[in-house]
Amino acid sequence: MASIAFTHIAKSFGNTPILRDLSFSVASGEFLTILGPSGCGKSTLLRIVAGLERQDSGTVAVDGKIVDGLAPKARDIAMVFQSYALYPHMTVAENMALPLTMRRLSALQRLPLLGRLMPATRQIGAGIRADVARLAGALAIADLLQRKPGQLSGGQRQRVALGRAMVRQPAIFLMDEPLSNLDAELRVQMRAEIKELHRQLGATFIYVTHDQSEAMTLSDRVAVMAGGELLQVASPRQIYEDPIDRRVAEFVGAPKINLIEAIVAEDGAIALAGTPLSVRAKADPGTAVTLGLRPEHLALCNEPGRDVVAVRVRLLEHMGSDVFVHAQAQASVAPFIARLAASHATDIAIGQTILLKIDAARLLLFGGDGRRMDTDIAQGTTAASGRAKESA
Repeated sequence: MASIAFTHIAKSFGNTPILRDLSFSVASGEFLTILGPSGCGKSTLLRIVAGLERQDSGTVAVDGKIVDGLAPKARDIAMVFQSYALYPHMTVAENMALPLTMRRLSALQRLPLLGRLMPATRQIGAGIRADVARLAGALAIADLLQRKPGQLSGGQRQRVALGRAMVRQPAIFLMDEPLSNLDAELRVQMRAEIKELHRQLGATFIYVTHDQSEAMTLSDRVAVMAGGELLQVASPRQIYEDPIDRRVAEFVGAPKINLIEAIVAEDGAIALAGTPLSVRAKADPGTAVTLGLRPEHLALCNEPGRDVVAVRVRLLEHMGSDVFVHAQAQASVAPFIARLAASHATDIAIGQTILLKIDAARLLLFGGDGRRMDTDIAQGTTAASGRAKESA
């Protein structure tokens, strides 16, 4: 296990900034996921840790020692790529054994041409074979050791790539979108296997993905990135319930969070489609704000009142145990979605007007800059407000 500290990391390609002054740490043995859209810089950051890219400024330290000048092979780090990066002319056993056999090869054998003439398989000793067999058994690929990558399914190739990374027992595992080439069912299965591998190995994992499901289910903490910036580092629960930035709130949740524009009135009062809300903004009257309302924080209601909004049903999506109700309060208010239990929504029909109760204590408020705003509840209790950017 090893801890990692990023300090003021910046990187540009030409005139295009890719990473903008990133500073955060990963604890020894932690599973941290870097979550963000394509092009936000998350894979570049991973390559910097591995030594495959060099940052323009800032430092990377492992267990307190700066590693910026170390070659990739000297960093005790293993990386699993989206493309698997398996050698097609080698068997599964040869691919998995490669990190160990490379340590024993001469400089001549490492040359591309001579390497083909003197393949690494001939260098596999009894100890290496035993390590490969043990890992293959743990990864359920023991019967595939003599096959080549072209004879494997996507899930099997992914297990081989994991085994090759694990065989030399590195202190740090880096995973760059390792499940993106798999179908939905196999991704769920592999998520569980990766989580179990982390539990067994106890190593430090940094996992890169654009898939919120992977980030929320695998991680001890999640680092959310956008446009080369680090927006928030926190536990999955904190990321979901207590986002400090509108972009963080938008990136997690299915269906996505409802975002509704509003104007602050006297005493911080806010209304939605003419309905007064219990939440109070700590902002001047006339301030434009955005309400963030999770679909599951709306419930059917029988009577009008505070925090109750009348909506017209535009569309129903039946999802088994839940129903996604697409609704509109007024023509001037953007449509939004309520996530209701199917057992509570049996009598709802398209075109019908229904009443929805807003859980005001869970309502999020964002300013014009996208940052989380502090709020109060009218009855005097304090609603959750924005937290620090990084915990731990």
